[in-house]
Amino acid sequence: MTRVSRNFSDTVEKEALPAVSADVIFASSRFPNYKIGANNHIVNVKGDPKVLSMKEIVARETALLLEQQNRLSVRDLANKFEKGLAAAAKLSEEARLREAASLEKHVLLKKLRDALESLKGRVAGRNKDDVEALAVQLTQREGELIQEKTEVKKLATFLKQASEDAKKLVDEERAFARAEIENARAAVQRVEEALQEKEQMSRASGKQDLEELMKEVQEARRIKMLHQPSKVMDMEHELRALRVQLAEKSKHSLLLQKELARSKRVKENLSHLYELDGAEVLGSYLRIKPCSDIAPELSKCAIQWYRISSEGGKKELISGARKSVYAPEPFDVGRILQVEIIYDGQLIMLTTTGAIDPAAGLGNYVEALVRKHDVEFNVVVTQMNGVDQPSESIHVLHVGKMRMKLCKGKATIAKEYYSGLMQLCGVRGGGNAAAQALFWQAKKEFSVVLAFESERDRNAAIMLARRFAFDCNIMLAGPDDRASLGT
Repeated sequence: MTRVSRNFSDTVEKEALPAVSADVIFASSRFPNYKIGANNHIVNVKGDPKVLSMKEIVARETALLLEQQNRLSVRDLANKFEKGLAAAAKLSEEARLREAASLEKHVLLKKLRDALESLKGRVAGRNKDDVEALAVQLTQREGELIQEKTEVKKLATFLKQASEDAKKLVDEERAFARAEIENARAAVQRVEEALQEKEQMSRASGKQDLEELMKEVQEARRIKMLHQPSKVMDMEHELRALRVQLAEKSKHSLLLQKELARSKRVKENLSHLYELDGAEVLGSYLRIKPCSDIAPELSKCAIQWYRISSEGGKKELISGARKSVYAPEPFDVGRILQVEIIYDGQLIMLTTTGAIDPAAGLGNYVEALVRKHDVEFNVVVTQMNGVDQPSESIHVLHVGKMRMKLCKGKATIAKEYYSGLMQLCGVRGGGNAAAQALFWQAKKEFSVVLAFESERDRNAAIMLARRFAFDCNIMLAGPDDRASLGT
């Protein structure tokens, strides 16, 4: 066989070779490596023997996946199988491309062989032998390509089967992962239901405790209301009835005591010209009453009232109490009242049979008013700065925690804070209305006599004002009463 020279391309005319089709697609960017071996045979240079084949790569990846599926978590296992599936798809794509490349090589070789066949008739001699040798080599290469194509098809089939197995395994693992997730969700739901049930039980118990506490509070309020008669109507009616009975019994007891005192005086041969008439209780008034025809007129007598302590017997002058009528005020409660009548140098003393009793229910009424910041009383101004006032228009007396104020409509007549110059006491004299009137000196140049709607309001106003003033470290009393109270 003739040796193929290196300058074969120079001897063959370019016009004799047909053009290779331009639509051939190569699998790689470079032409396969060939070299001329012994006897001028074209030998394919194989790649690096260390490079693994596609079958081995798939087998190794499958073994790794099977080995790790028992120890990986559900999420990691899913990620691994996703990567394996992507790798299998990539290998399948490469096999398809190689198959396409093999087909393209086969087509190229066929065209080359056809070109060589056409060259046989055009060349002669030594060149013809070289062409025939090249044709034989191309035929051998075509057989190798056909065998390689068969192997590639087998590999593609194997890869397809491996891809389907991998997909099946991934689907199974996904189903297992879904089952595990469903079990986890069911466990979480059971835990949530248990927590909700426990929370409902705690709420129910808390609601029950709250209801019991509300019952206790209501019971406490009921007991508290029972101790506040001024706020309960039925107890008010009972107290009024008791007051009427107490007043009747007090009058009856007073008559008996007066009869007893009169009988004692008669036995002792004492002259008896006057007596004290009236209930000895706060809210009423006492009157000097002649009980003899020879008793001198009271207008011609000098009168002075005193209060005597029931414990030490200390006698205190009641400044300004020089009338035949005197209405006890809160300071007189628990003390004995005495009046001295002087006529023509003769002294006659009258004394109450016992200490002045407090008014029924007045203490609770005042305690209820103390809780308010400002208490209003409807009054009528009968005197202002010692001058009688003919008008009987309604005024409002405000007794507050820090001051007292007298108003007529929106106009303010007097407004003063509690101080040492302020004086407040019951009217000392004034006839039958003395039990409903009080004297208030707001400052040195202003004083009034106020008439209230009832004896209860008058005494409550005095007690309330004195209590508020005491909270301000002020002793609120009548004229000349502070000295006696201080001693």
